[in-house]
Amino acid sequence: MTRRGWVLFALMSVLWGIPYLLIKVAVEDGVSVPVLVFVRTALGAIVLLPLALWGMRGVGFGLLRRHWKPILAFAALEILGPWALLSEAERHLSSSMTGLLIAAVPIVGVILARLTGDAERLGPARWFGLLLGLAGVAVLAAPHLGDGGASAWAIGEIALVVLGYSIAPMIAARRLGEVPGLQMSTACLIIAALVYAAPAAATWPAELPDPNVLAALAALGVICTALGFLVFFALIREAGTSRAMVFTYVSPAVAVTAGVIFLNEPLSGTILAAFALILCGSVLATVRRPVKPAQAESEPAPGAPEPMAGKPGAAPAAPAPAPEAPFSAESR
Repeated sequence: MTRRGWVLFALMSVLWGIPYLLIKVAVEDGVSVPVLVFVRTALGAIVLLPLALWGMRGVGFGLLRRHWKPILAFAALEILGPWALLSEAERHLSSSMTGLLIAAVPIVGVILARLTGDAERLGPARWFGLLLGLAGVAVLAAPHLGDGGASAWAIGEIALVVLGYSIAPMIAARRLGEVPGLQMSTACLIIAALVYAAPAAATWPAELPDPNVLAALAALGVICTALGFLVFFALIREAGTSRAMVFTYVSPAVAVTAGVIFLNEPLSGTILAAFALILCGSVLATVRRPVKPAQAESEPAPGAPEPMAGKPGAAPAAPAPAPEAPFSAESR
């Protein structure tokens, strides 16, 4: 990977590793969940909309209109539900623990892909990775599930977030491959901002929050969301999708480090052990077997267009660059 690629990789790991810290700062000060989600999505949409419109000049919005149903489903599973649930859960969980629990998304994604028709065989190493990662989640969550209180409810909310984050990329890959990532991301942010506008207005704070809270909200919308997506797309163009997505293994460490340094959150042996299990499990569970030469000739390369279904005899499409991924499992 080039030097520019490494810079983008490091920046991406930080941009999508610190939202948990910023969310914690906001909710601890009493900012309501609808206000937090509305401000984040509205700011992100305001920054990205001019760029998205510029990229669509001469093309129009027909592509987005034709895919409005999967876009709406994607927005619901990637933003509308998860960002609200994350914010609510962090009222009772530390930001570092939340970041670690979200790190289980690649593991759940592998399981769901297998259950929904992924033909790729899971070898012993990947099965071991799945079990290892799930064991890490259990180590982290078990003490909170046992108390039966608010923290147990928060763990359940995070489980729903993980489920949404795992299903949304499958929708993007299977139904939204031809929709440009920047335009789709902007559309999803606009949808979320519109949905949360009324609840945010009803729960708007009577007094202006402290400057550090305003800074956290601004950073969530402008830096972690808008700038995060722009850096994410640039990283994919620079390094390719497979290499770019490796940052999802680094951002949980950023979340833990930020929580410990800035919020004095505890760094116990249990957290370290759970992190090691989840990280190793995610790496093993998502590793791909090398493609044999015979398979390489008959199978499309990752990111290449799918064959034209329903059109026998159609000429094969020329190889194309991998499409921009609209979101990753760590676009939070």
